[in-house]
Amino acid sequence: MNIPEDRRYTASHEWAKPEGNLIVVGISDFAQESLGDVVFVELPEVGREVEAGEAVAVVESVKTASDIYAPVAGTVVEVNEALADEPELVNGDPYNAGWLFKIEPADASAYEKLLDAAAYAKVVEEES
Repeated sequence: MNIPEDRRYTASHEWAKPEGNLIVVGISDFAQESLGDVVFVELPEVGREVEAGEAVAVVESVKTASDIYAPVAGTVVEVNEALADEPELVNGDPYNAGWLFKIEPADASAYEKLLDAAAYAKVVEEES
């Protein structure tokens, strides 16, 4: 199970990584593996104001559809347009090419309140 230490996580299996003053968001390796082959990704609208924990996107796989939650409050400023034609990027490279959206956080310190890699690994272990 790949859990990079250069980002933070949520108990609902989203990852968040700082990029300048933005937060890049995707789903963890554990999440994409649990979902199976991703066939469609519904992304939030750019400009949408979101609250931490709010369902903002949907990832559909051959097995199920799963809500994706905002790890921090803020404004969606960019979405990964490549996923419209290549949703399988979420499976093949969940931590890089398979990112979902970017948020300009309302409170930059909110990122620090997310789970670090070690804490997230415990969440995954409990669910495995």
